[in-house]
Amino acid sequence: MDIRKIKTLIEMLEESNLKEIEVSQGDESVRISKQSKNTNIVENDQATINQIDTGNAIHELNQNKDIIHKGNEVKSPIVGTFYRKPNPESEPFINVGDLVKKGDVLCIIEAMKMMNEIKSDYDGKIISIEINDEQPVEFGQTIIVIQ
Repeated sequence: MDIRKIKTLIEMLEESNLKEIEVSQGDESVRISKQSKNTNIVENDQATINQIDTGNAIHELNQNKDIIHKGNEVKSPIVGTFYRKPNPESEPFINVGDLVKKGDVLCIIEAMKMMNEIKSDYDGKIISIEINDEQPVEFGQTIIVIQ
């Protein structure tokens, strides 16, 4: 993969709220992630690793970790940006206290300019939305709790 494309990806990552992106082209792949002041670039199944100084600190998520909600946790299946609404003018898909059924759309996670609907795997009541609208989410991070 061309180094100019990699530099463009680094610039895109710096300008976004994402912490990591991964791109595959044919049999080549690149994963870039923000860490302290370094960004790791991994090419061709981790055969080559280069350290590039980006000067970025890790973005902290605005979450209240003191409150523990018990219920079924809906976790993010991808790294991306969390959206509660289908578009800025619309009402949120869900609010705390809403009843949902298995298969209902709960939110959208944008990854690489693709909008991914996250659907409920559970019937129940929304007791917590763990992430703020338009905030970055990590793979496996709890985003919603359903009881």
